[in-house]
Amino acid sequence: MNYQELIGKQAQFFNSNQTKDLAFRIKHLKQLKAIIKSREGQIYQAISADFKKSEFDTYTTELMILYAEIDEAIKHLVHWSRNKKLDSNLASFPASSFIQPEPLGVCLIIGAWNYPFLLSLGPVVAAIAAGNTVILKPSEIAANCADELEKIVNTNFLADYFMVVKGGVTETTALLSEKFNKIFFTGSVATGKIIYAAAAKHLTPVTLELGGKSPAIVMADADLKLTAKRLVWAKFLNAGQTCIAPDYIVVEEKVKKELLTYIKEWIQEFKYGFENNNYVQIINEKNFHRLTSLIDTGNIYFGGETDLVNRYIAPTILSDVNFEDKVMEDELFGPVLPVISFTDLNVLITKLKSLPKPLSCYAFTKSTAIKNKILTEFSFGGGTINDALLHISNLSLPFGGVGNSGIGSYHGEAGFKTFSHYKSIVKKPFWLDNVLRYSPNTKSKLKWIKRIIGS
Repeated sequence: MNYQELIGKQAQFFNSNQTKDLAFRIKHLKQLKAIIKSREGQIYQAISADFKKSEFDTYTTELMILYAEIDEAIKHLVHWSRNKKLDSNLASFPASSFIQPEPLGVCLIIGAWNYPFLLSLGPVVAAIAAGNTVILKPSEIAANCADELEKIVNTNFLADYFMVVKGGVTETTALLSEKFNKIFFTGSVATGKIIYAAAAKHLTPVTLELGGKSPAIVMADADLKLTAKRLVWAKFLNAGQTCIAPDYIVVEEKVKKELLTYIKEWIQEFKYGFENNNYVQIINEKNFHRLTSLIDTGNIYFGGETDLVNRYIAPTILSDVNFEDKVMEDELFGPVLPVISFTDLNVLITKLKSLPKPLSCYAFTKSTAIKNKILTEFSFGGGTINDALLHISNLSLPFGGVGNSGIGSYHGEAGFKTFSHYKSIVKKPFWLDNVLRYSPNTKSKLKWIKRIIGS
């Protein structure tokens, strides 16, 4: 495929100004939702083929959120697109000042494999709402889902407006060599750095949704049984292949044993397995071997069973872990949960601050002072207090990382802003003119200027 030609055609279509029409945007958002709904059965089949994921989990973790994202954009697009009036300063008097959102142009969106529809089409919704054209490159790792995305898009939308380009590293590298008006990437930190470097050659603005080792901090005053229940759900959803999953737990030493007991009980209660429609397989053998190599049998508190044929790794809890262990080096992205104990919150926060900033953090405590201390002193992308993952479900909240965990944010209006440029405008009338700014520059004029501005 000639990517330069495709981008050129999308640029030409964008410059026709059709995408700037709000009715055009809303029409295509509605069309996208209708197509997805009409192909729900095929989507379920594709995700099952790649993950052995149930219809229940596919709907609740992907389609439900995606539909909500589309509905949010349709409902609020007129409001988001309005000029926003701002105060004018004395130097420009008389005048009105405002910022005007405008679309950026041709956008490249590179999706992730772990939630292949939500993390590919979610940013697309924002880009379309903002009035852009889109080239979507879904992850080749979830191959059946990439095929289905191609069918959804390329048979229903004009390629000059919205097109899926499939492929792996070769195709992505070729795309990145071209100039776009915006690049949006969801994936690993290592690949994010490659994307960022490629975009820098063209000064292309980039949003990077990355990851990191997101901690769950459990204080002794927390409701330990409910905390364990919520953490087990959040960690083993999608078999831990979630960018905001609790990567590890740090728990006060005096309640560590009690928390571990509850975690074990909840895993047994939930009966994770393909046959129970509440568990998925590891995406490929490469990730399976990566994860199994990190399971130190000497530290297994619970779980540890593996099956290469079905790419199955049981929910696994590792105890007696410290920050220097291999399992704590990189984001796990799988159903392995290390548990580390601490005795001094100040020492713990100092340690956490020395590590790369994570995408999420989860604090479990009844203490307002402790909650505020963690929120104030520890930097992370976003999080939930006394629960996990739920911040991603609120479309009023911008979702994104900080530092190594990402650049920029999206969801709801934040997504619209991510794919827009805001022009700052001062509008002047002709009926009055400020003569003080014109030559000659006299001492008398300077005195009047200083008197007017009060300095």
